[in-house]
Amino acid sequence: MGQNQLLLIILGMIIIGVMITVAIILMQENAVTANRDAVASDLLVLAAKGKQYYNTPASNGGGGHSFSGLTADASGMSKLASAGLSANGNGNYTIITPGTSSGVVFQGIGNVATSNGSWPTLTCSVTASGNTIAIVN
Repeated sequence: MGQNQLLLIILGMIIIGVMITVAIILMQENAVTANRDAVASDLLVLAAKGKQYYNTPASNGGGGHSFSGLTADASGMSKLASAGLSANGNGNYTIITPGTSSGVVFQGIGNVATSNGSWPTLTCSVTASGNTIAIVN
């Protein structure tokens, strides 16, 4: 009788250990998914600001139906957003392809590491007719 009880206790501890491991993995994946979603949301805000820049006349500080003033540096981002949107609790955002007359590409890198140690990375291509978000990692 004592050996059966010991065996059941050991088996129960193994099952609990496996359940805890699975729960930790699921929580980590949920955190990465939530961070990826938050970065996508921030990129959509940047896309809306990019379109606003595109539609604003050049005499009012906008692009005058061009994205060309959005350079791939801090000054390009400052035309769209404050420093709080360039880097916030969700990640860091940059212009990776400078604006042209027809479009601009933003990149967002999340701040929650994936299971392989990389960071969630998304891009958002903005044109006058629409946005396209792509998951890079």
